Amino acid sequence: MFQKILIANRGEIALRVLRACKELGIQTVVVHSTADADAMHVRLADESVCIGPPPSRDSYLNIHQIVAACEITGADAVHPGYGFLSENAKFADILAAHNITFIGPSGDHIRVMGDKIEAKRTAKRLGIPVVPGSDGAVTEEKEARRIAAEIGYPVIIKASAGGGGRGMKVAHTETDLEIALQTARSEAGAAFGDDAVYIEKYLEKPRHIEVQVFGDGFGGGVHFGERDCSLQRRHQKVWEEANSPALNAEERSRIGGICAKAIADLGYSGAGTIEFLYENGEFYFIEMNTRLQVEHPVTEAITGIDLVHEQIRVASGGGLSVRQEDIKFNGHAIECRINAEDPRTFTPSPGTITHFHTPGGLGIRVDSGVYSGYKIPPYYDSLIGKLIVHGRNRVECMMRLRRALDEFVVDGIKTTLPLFRDLVGNADIANGDYDIHWLEKYLAKGE
Repeated sequence: MFQKILIANRGEIALRVLRACKELGIQTVVVHSTADADAMHVRLADESVCIGPPPSRDSYLNIHQIVAACEITGADAVHPGYGFLSENAKFADILAAHNITFIGPSGDHIRVMGDKIEAKRTAKRLGIPVVPGSDGAVTEEKEARRIAAEIGYPVIIKASAGGGGRGMKVAHTETDLEIALQTARSEAGAAFGDDAVYIEKYLEKPRHIEVQVFGDGFGGGVHFGERDCSLQRRHQKVWEEANSPALNAEERSRIGGICAKAIADLGYSGAGTIEFLYENGEFYFIEMNTRLQVEHPVTEAITGIDLVHEQIRVASGGGLSVRQEDIKFNGHAIECRINAEDPRTFTPSPGTITHFHTPGGLGIRVDSGVYSGYKIPPYYDSLIGKLIVHGRNRVECMMRLRRALDEFVVDGIKTTLPLFRDLVGNADIANGDYDIHWLEKYLAKGE
């Protein structure tokens, strides 16, 4: 097991990893920008190192400063959390060159899955069902028209190196295709420095289903069930739950088994999430995230297994603590992402939190690194906390969620709490009857 882990992140995920390390008796080092000097994870860590000014490129994305912090403090491993450098293959390679363990997959696996075209090819080879579309990057309009005609309109054009909805355009007709292709390529080049795009069939009313997988680093793999992440705004997840209200036990077992076998065949090490669009009983691969997900707590709630503990165990060479037959699903869990944003316009709302009170009681968990008097900096993601609720079934979970949202108090800034209080009382949400377009339509109606 590791002696000292450096946590290369900030906010609630840094605190989440820090807690896991303390439970395992591992010394912790956190890095921080000057803007985060008063952050909770900095206060609680055994050691902290300031690595630069507020802009991420000068601090949390500064690989040389993070490696230097490892060498100064004697950290023998780095946990990247999510975001920032968590899916940076170069970072993983550099750490390996310095004999520092990256708590995550190999740089090669990060590269393969970070390239959406290569990821799709790899998924297909591993037996994972994929969305019909181009086999690789599409460079000419003539080729795009041929592929679109073969798979049928509407189609979606996506950036190969993309994410978060950038470089992504829908074409409903051949007339739309030329403009969509040019726009997607332009956005992709500006956002990612790579204008390669590919085409897929656009599904009209799919759900977003993702399967939590783990590879043991020795050719074995398991799955921890699925999460439903269909409530999204601009391709950003807002509300996640496990298990999905749309799947039955047979579908859950089938897709989980496919994903676990694929991870084993790939020789993957650590946590990963294989993401699908699901429509009419069929799963279609869209991407794989080679890191811990923001929404991992709902999986922990229904399995009782600490996924960060598993990450650390696998990275240290200890393999997984559970076999597939040991993983049981108990009840239902929902996570709401509480952001420092206007609940209707989603405009960021940095500032000082004057009063912060979290809900409690059976089945309630809040992952957050903020506190009363904490000043939300304007430089980073607006997530300030996650409310995770667990119940014996979905009905009980929704009842507890409604009560917990009423108890949650964040004063001094605007947050998305009012949005969730609206959603929890909506009939479609209560019935689990929604798809990836539902939330944006709901917001557009101003309900």
